[in-house]
Amino acid sequence: MAKAYERKHRIAVLGGGPGGYEAALAGAQLGAEVTLIERAGVGGAAVLTDVVPSKSLIATAGGVQAVRDSGRLGVQAFVPGGDGKPVRPEIAVNLAAVNKRLLAMAGAQSVDMLHSLENAGVRVVQGEGRLDGPGAVLVSTAAGDGGTDFDRVEADTIVVAVGSSPRELDSAKPDGERILTWKQLYNLPAIPEHLIVVGSGVTGAEFANAYRTLGAEVTLVSSREQVLPGEDPDAAAVIEREFKRLGMNVMSKSRADSVVRSDDGVLVTLSDGRTIEGSHCLMAVGSIPNTRGLGLEEAGVQLTDSGHIRVNKVARTGVPSIYAAGDCTDFFPLASVASMQGRTAIMHALGDFVRPIDLRNVAANVFTYPEIATVGWNERTLADSEGLAQHVTHTVPLSVNPRAKMIGFTDGFVKLFAWKASGTVIGGVIVAHRASELIFSLALAVEHRLTVDQVASAFAVYPSMTGAITDAARALHRH
Repeated sequence: MAKAYERKHRIAVLGGGPGGYEAALAGAQLGAEVTLIERAGVGGAAVLTDVVPSKSLIATAGGVQAVRDSGRLGVQAFVPGGDGKPVRPEIAVNLAAVNKRLLAMAGAQSVDMLHSLENAGVRVVQGEGRLDGPGAVLVSTAAGDGGTDFDRVEADTIVVAVGSSPRELDSAKPDGERILTWKQLYNLPAIPEHLIVVGSGVTGAEFANAYRTLGAEVTLVSSREQVLPGEDPDAAAVIEREFKRLGMNVMSKSRADSVVRSDDGVLVTLSDGRTIEGSHCLMAVGSIPNTRGLGLEEAGVQLTDSGHIRVNKVARTGVPSIYAAGDCTDFFPLASVASMQGRTAIMHALGDFVRPIDLRNVAANVFTYPEIATVGWNERTLADSEGLAQHVTHTVPLSVNPRAKMIGFTDGFVKLFAWKASGTVIGGVIVAHRASELIFSLALAVEHRLTVDQVASAFAVYPSMTGAITDAARALHRH
């Protein structure tokens, strides 16, 4: 007797950023029939216009900073002047060449991701998609005759991973030439003479730091008392000191009312009537989800007032067949979280073992110089949960760390949080060069509920920056 044909589980993924890419890849690996719809290119904005190029630009600025700081280590880069005396040469940055490299790297990463999906058996469609109820996606693609073709992709599971776009203000409308969003920076042919950055959150702080290091005069307009208001206050204080050491003009408690083009630059008007003139202005005032016009509400999907998709800890919406991942959801707007949501959604939909995502275990990083890396609980969340009396903390300044002294970088720290009764590690903050690489050990400790004694018992290389982590853990030894 012939075996009955068993149809594969059909998955449609709308958006090819980190969340959509991981969802599609996981679905194919688990034997499903997967179609991914992406309008720009696999990798989405994260790869093409956001994370990959921005962090590459920041890495370039880090290279410039390392050369400038090499004098601390006794390295001298001098050439003789006309009188025979040494003259320090200026560091020249060819921004057009830098941007060309960044965009080429982003494009190559997108192609690599496309090939990975195709090799896994994912059908990739370039076009615009929208939901047609809870079980299908309508796709419009460019036709060979210049028109538009339409296709309907039926699916047992739909994953929406459409990302977000820079928030634009009517009073400061980006023009792509002088008033810019972070997506438009890579068209600049040269270093801005004077870049005014409006917004001192993560994006604003990162770009302000990078362009000041590359040689631009930078004014950072911050509506808060301190830059990076969402970060650990001690960590933000280190970054603000570094900004001012670099010669950046940080304008605290200042709100921009409008930004307009002038004859040869921009004019920023603050709410108190003061004005700032510059050559360019970067608007870094948040982002909005790309959820409008996708047929989500018609399919029964709940949205927040800001347009974000409501999802639970397995990335599922209120509609059983529809999941969502990434910046379009009401979770953390991080590429790593989007990837985890994408994998979790598919594993849950296909009945595989899955652990609900705990946002308190998420490691995050601010790519300033120095970097700020965090994981788990912090002072703000502990205060909100009335956990301040139940926890202990210890901070190790890098000024006492031998490795930090050797590389000439001591303006940072390692801060550890643990429960007072059990000694379980519940969070940490690292401010250091390449803190993004150092935070992983603390992320493991938080994820697997290690105690400070267990962390302290692991061997750290001597000398190393990780030694500051074990030092902090030893200081919190529980009897």
